[in-house]
Amino acid sequence: MQKLLISLLAGLAMLGPLAIDTYLPSFPAIGRAFDVGPLLVQQTLSIYLFGFAFLTLFYGTLSDSFGRRPVILVSLVVYVGASVGAALSPNFTWLLACRLIQGLAAGAGWVVGQAIVRDRLSGPPAQRALATIMMVFGLAPAIAPILGGWMQTYFGWQSIFVFLGTFGVLIFTVSYFALPESLPLQARQRFHVGQICVNYWRALRHPQFLAVVLAIGVAFSGFGLYIGSAPYFIMDILGLPETGFGWLFLPLIGGMVAGSAVAARWSTQATPETMIWSGYATMATAALFNISYNYFFVAAIPWAVAPVAVYAFGFSIAAPALTVFALDLLSQNRGMAASLQSFVQLLAFSFVSGLVAPLLFSSALKLAYGVLGGLAISLVFWLLSRPKEGLQKPQENLPVS
Repeated sequence: MQKLLISLLAGLAMLGPLAIDTYLPSFPAIGRAFDVGPLLVQQTLSIYLFGFAFLTLFYGTLSDSFGRRPVILVSLVVYVGASVGAALSPNFTWLLACRLIQGLAAGAGWVVGQAIVRDRLSGPPAQRALATIMMVFGLAPAIAPILGGWMQTYFGWQSIFVFLGTFGVLIFTVSYFALPESLPLQARQRFHVGQICVNYWRALRHPQFLAVVLAIGVAFSGFGLYIGSAPYFIMDILGLPETGFGWLFLPLIGGMVAGSAVAARWSTQATPETMIWSGYATMATAALFNISYNYFFVAAIPWAVAPVAVYAFGFSIAAPALTVFALDLLSQNRGMAASLQSFVQLLAFSFVSGLVAPLLFSSALKLAYGVLGGLAISLVFWLLSRPKEGLQKPQENLPVS
């Protein structure tokens, strides 16, 4: 795939994380502006994640019927409008509504982007492209909370939503002129509500597919625990200022980028099975170290965030192989498969960041136990989905037209 297309797909995937990470330093300021407590402010994240997860369930199916490009362009217009609306919010209810709409629109890029990759590539090239996209888009969320902290300090929380809207306009402009349609008319599924429901029902009755997407989603929720707890972890547990979010996000995203780079290079040399097990072993090592450190010591930089970076590294090694395996289980409806996989991943992220994180963010040790518990559940789902003969290294196929 061309470098420009990979960069564009990475930019589209950035929209969702940017709308999460950039405004985290503004939680206290938003609470003061609307005279609401921390738990209500937390709901601006939860409702966004709910909207994000809900509509990812349908974006892939819509793109299977109407094409990849139209779905992405329409979603970008809605995203920009919601970002501007959030910046102009006259009350807290308005802000919640705009965050819901922003979440509904933000998921198209990541879901449809995965389908575009599988439209054009298969086997190791598809794994390599997904790993490269994860590596590129991971750079922005590393910078986002730092940038958000400075914008909050000098311009206020509204400036963050102006920034998100501006970024959306930029991505829309590039997409309009440079995003090709990857799904030809003859390959599209007829938009028939009854048939779509039948396809979803078949997918939901596919135990192997459900198990592998749950494995991905629950492992990914380890990020959700720390991202959902970030304002409290950074400012209360570590005692850092609003501009100190980089101490968490730079190691986290650095681990993700490094893991994705290793996965991209390793995809032609190792079997998917080897990559998945290596990723799980790395995540387990990080989770156990995290518990040990926080049990014996008071959380402090850099040791409190080092395990998060290693966990992200391990997840990024395993995720591309798991994702390709999941999409190939429903090869006739890859858009729908991408939707379901992203929906489950984001539902787990939403549940953990919105409901579990508030129960654990008072203690670094509780957060560490939460990550290990989620990883154990993820491992069980992977063992349930794993083929008896194991995953074999696929052939290096030519791009799929």
